[in-house]
Amino acid sequence: MNLSDSLEKTFRIQTTQKEALKRLGIETVRDLLYYFPTRYSDIGEIKMIADLESGEVATVYGVVSGLKTKKSFRTKVPMAEGYIEDTSGRMKITWFNQAFLAKVLHEGQKVSLTGKVTSGKYGLSMSNPEVNKTSFDAADVHNTLFKEKEDISEQIRYPIYRETKGITSKWIFHTIQKIFGSGIVKDIPDYIPEDILKKYNLPTLSSSLIWIHSPRKEKDALSARKRFAFEEVFFIQLSKASDKKENEDKQSYKISVDKKNHEEFMKRLGFELTESQVKAVATIFEDIKKDKPMSRLLEGDVGSGKTAVAASIANAVITNRPAQQNFGNLQAAIMAPTEILATQHFESFVKLFKGSPIQIGLLTGTGAKKFPAKVGPDPWTNISKAQLLKWVKNGEIPILIGTHALIYKSVQFKDLALAIVDEQHRFGTKQRAKLSQKENFAPHYLSMTATPIPRTLALTIYGDLDLTLLDGMPPGRKPVKTELIPPDKRDETYDFIKTEMKEGRQLYVICPRINEPDPDKENALQMKSVKEEAKRLKDKIFPDKKIDILHSKMTKTEKEKVMEKFAKHETDILVATSVVEVGVNVPNATMIIIEGAERFGLAQLHQLRGRVVRSSHQAYCFVFTDTNSAKSLERLKALKTAKNGFELSELDLSLRGSGDLAGAKQWGISDLGMEAIKNIKMVEAAREEAKRIIEKNLLKNYATLQKEFETRDRKIHFE
Repeated sequence: MNLSDSLEKTFRIQTTQKEALKRLGIETVRDLLYYFPTRYSDIGEIKMIADLESGEVATVYGVVSGLKTKKSFRTKVPMAEGYIEDTSGRMKITWFNQAFLAKVLHEGQKVSLTGKVTSGKYGLSMSNPEVNKTSFDAADVHNTLFKEKEDISEQIRYPIYRETKGITSKWIFHTIQKIFGSGIVKDIPDYIPEDILKKYNLPTLSSSLIWIHSPRKEKDALSARKRFAFEEVFFIQLSKASDKKENEDKQSYKISVDKKNHEEFMKRLGFELTESQVKAVATIFEDIKKDKPMSRLLEGDVGSGKTAVAASIANAVITNRPAQQNFGNLQAAIMAPTEILATQHFESFVKLFKGSPIQIGLLTGTGAKKFPAKVGPDPWTNISKAQLLKWVKNGEIPILIGTHALIYKSVQFKDLALAIVDEQHRFGTKQRAKLSQKENFAPHYLSMTATPIPRTLALTIYGDLDLTLLDGMPPGRKPVKTELIPPDKRDETYDFIKTEMKEGRQLYVICPRINEPDPDKENALQMKSVKEEAKRLKDKIFPDKKIDILHSKMTKTEKEKVMEKFAKHETDILVATSVVEVGVNVPNATMIIIEGAERFGLAQLHQLRGRVVRSSHQAYCFVFTDTNSAKSLERLKALKTAKNGFELSELDLSLRGSGDLAGAKQWGISDLGMEAIKNIKMVEAAREEAKRIIEKNLLKNYATLQKEFETRDRKIHFE
């Protein structure tokens, strides 16, 4: 047996099991060893057999006897059965689908069993109990039950794994024990350098694998989880540090900032920049004055003015001439995730550059536009994509705005000096390289996001970028009035909304799910759904208003049509899931209802609330909740007191836990890796070690680490 062996061949698993394992992402021995428990079971109260009662979960110690294999009478399921005996009595035990246990255990074996006690015609019994070999005698347990119960309980911690149809947690546990029994784990080389393990007091790989799957003590499991959490962040940091070094080794355009031109552009903005915007612009100017490519993330709340900063930087860049030319302009590309946002940026830039000789292009999946128009009342004109691409290639169009269409092979820039990417969390070094066709040459790169995330997460997922925060709001923007609305205050809230809508305002309604749950489905969560809520609002609350819906199951074209109608006020109320696009600008939509608010993270609630911070009109966020949980209500109250999204994201991390952090999954970090995100010291340690290894070119000195890194790095980039 070796790590790359397939489980199918190693354990002769059935086709249905193979398919089930594949759903869990498990195909090889290594995959199974790295399939970590989600938690460890409670052991239940330790009891003597004579004291057991039907229905309780308990742990008993004793010796097994009468072990044999057979098939169940009706279903012919393979099973093992026998008895466990202590000084007080004997009880029958049965394991369905685990006949091998009759051979793994031997007559007279000392074990502990944990399971639910049931009563039948033959007395008390346990079905499918967790079993653990032990050195404790039944008599020892009886004598020390009350004196050393804590010591005994430390000997049994059963891992619980995420299951799927066809594969149980117990099957995973016992199969991993077989792998351990082969001795293969002892020979696995550790890819984390020994000096790093010692420096941070981390267990070796072989110890960690055993401790995470079969911990004898709680501290063993914690040590193993600490090691694997560290290594996940460490490999991400290695990848980010490698990307950063690769980018820094390239050359870029050295931008000269014309102070007079910048001041004139500031006047065209029509408003004064906030203090944080001024600092951001100054910092970025210092970056682009160098001939090494800038890589920076501009993070700010919705409405904090990221677009104004981006436009200022683009203006400074394109007023520079290409090398050894006294004509023409350097170029800037601005990429957005959807056509709506790309068009929104295009319209914003058109206003800012109106009256200047600068030409601006828009390229999306559905067409192309150019500003300024030569004829007609509109400031821009529709043109063919081929014509637009021709002008971009020869440098006639200095600013090109678009969707992912910008990184297609057909798009070629003459002198691309700046790439601005909006809300593209996965847009990395490899995609950036596609924007520039020049060998060993890279444009300056500015990424923008309104997603509030904790500092530790930012240090990890954006490890290749320098970070700039916009923590202020433009003057004239009124803070959103946020109210927690209990069930008995809903009607009053609807009346207020109707009053505002008489003034021409629009409303978002956010629901946690698309469809109503199946009433026949057991444990179905009763949450408001988009389709049913839209119908209810139309029938009972707002019969005279135009209501539309938006959700993730709709096509991209359908979503964009719905948002376009809402933006043009052809719709009064938009009922949607949290899919409502980040950054969509509908100034007239000043109210938002969030149904089932306790289902969302604080940072996500804050981002949803940001949809209505788009004008000088007073905005309102109504947080509808049905929860009676004091903890949930306390958490939601933070929406009214926190100063900004960053503060809320940190609070969300501490209150809800890393596994529940809104949006965490989109960054490809496991629940275990997210545990590390709660620990700033661990993140900084992993970051520093990764930077040291990459910057000093030490990776080649660690062959095992280099091989593991190359495997994981491919996954990080292409996942």
